[in-house]
Amino acid sequence: MSELIKNSAAVLAAKLAAGEVSAVEVTQAHLDRIADVDGDVNAFLHVNTEEALAVAAGVDKSRAAGEQLHALAGVPIAVKDLIVTVGQPTTAGSKILEGWHSPYDATVVKKLRAARMPILGKTNLDEFAMGSSTEHSAFGPTRNPWDLDRIPGGSGGGSAAAVAAFEAPLALGTDTGGSIRQPGAVTGTVGVKPTYGGVSRYGAIAMASSLDQIGPVSRSVLDSALLHEVIGGHDPFDSTSLPDPVGSLVEAAKRGDVKGLRIGVVKELGGEGYQPGVQARFAEALELLRGAGAEIVEVSCPNFEHALGAYYLIMPSEASSNLAKFDGVRYGLRVLPEDGPMTIERVMGATRAAGFGDEVKRRIILGTYALSAGYYDAYYGSAQKVRTLIQRDFDAAFAQADVLISPTAPTTAFKLGEKLDDPLAMYLNDVATIPANMAGVPGLSLPGGLAEEDGLPVGVQLLAPAREDARLYRVGAVLESLLEEKWGGPLLAQAPVLGGSR
Repeated sequence: MSELIKNSAAVLAAKLAAGEVSAVEVTQAHLDRIADVDGDVNAFLHVNTEEALAVAAGVDKSRAAGEQLHALAGVPIAVKDLIVTVGQPTTAGSKILEGWHSPYDATVVKKLRAARMPILGKTNLDEFAMGSSTEHSAFGPTRNPWDLDRIPGGSGGGSAAAVAAFEAPLALGTDTGGSIRQPGAVTGTVGVKPTYGGVSRYGAIAMASSLDQIGPVSRSVLDSALLHEVIGGHDPFDSTSLPDPVGSLVEAAKRGDVKGLRIGVVKELGGEGYQPGVQARFAEALELLRGAGAEIVEVSCPNFEHALGAYYLIMPSEASSNLAKFDGVRYGLRVLPEDGPMTIERVMGATRAAGFGDEVKRRIILGTYALSAGYYDAYYGSAQKVRTLIQRDFDAAFAQADVLISPTAPTTAFKLGEKLDDPLAMYLNDVATIPANMAGVPGLSLPGGLAEEDGLPVGVQLLAPAREDARLYRVGAVLESLLEEKWGGPLLAQAPVLGGSR
């Protein structure tokens, strides 16, 4: 195993700029790592070897010629297979799109290409991002590098596992109810959900359009800030894109000071149902922040208790609408009925029966029911009213605190298959992350340590007001530094090479 793959994106960028290593060497080292371990991890659905090496060679040539390059030029990255890319298949983890190639790049992919970052490939996910464990992929589950018998979180478990297994220094994910942050928590990585509209969603296959958000996955807060600055900013192709400039997130991550900041502990995001080891690590993080000069205050957000129920009405309703285009007629899989008349309705039924997995079918049925005549006001309309109350809770909380803090997930990674037959238990994994999506505020998860019960990673979540992503990076970088000083290095340095046995 090359030592290069253990370097952060920031360190790799510095080595490349100094000429200590070539982009081809860095990219090849990560491709070799994928070849060595991904048969066990299953983080990648497609590996983009030829193009990645060609981009890296071009970066080396330009650098040798003295051209001015982006700071991350030559630093490789993986992309969640929900984000469309020219030249690589985009499947959304579903049989219904198996082998499909997009005719255009997502805006975030265009920005990666403009920065000349080699794209290593597309990462695994729960089908159409519907899941909390990456067990609902049509192409097999991804495994947690800490313990291959456990889940890597979801829906973006492939991106988090790729970064945790040193297969990629950076990755892109999408977060609808915690799908970047929750995998970050259980794999010991950093995951960020930007402010809604702060990063373009153009080219991300939509599950729930009012909740989805693309964001960075990395092994450090600084690395996430570097990637966030690449992909952020206004996009005229996305009608929900904010006009704001992306801001100096890297500078915020380097500021290194929380003195005088008020950090609010959310009363409703803790206590009963949270694993003792999760609560212990969270309490330690609070003490470290208090010791660094932050003021710790308790805030109450009473409507957060209803966030999970409201989310699981809004999200499937929007998903049922967004997935209506997968009809077996325009693109993707087409299955013809075996007998009877060849009508569009029957072709659609046969295609969806074969192409969609159980979880996708479950959510389409739930969403269609919630939107149906006679039930719209009782279910979808009522859930939107709860959403407004959650937004008001955030407003009240941020009047008392500069940032909010909570555990990212109530437990560490559970075993593969443990909750597949209990969808409600699976949905509870997102109880702490969902409120941020309901309100559109930014959230960041960083490693908080290992739980005593099982030696698996715990995540700490930070939340900031909308458009104040820089606060997350400022506080997150300080807490990360304090924790690593306590541990004697990054959390992933304590991980087994691959974790557990198969």
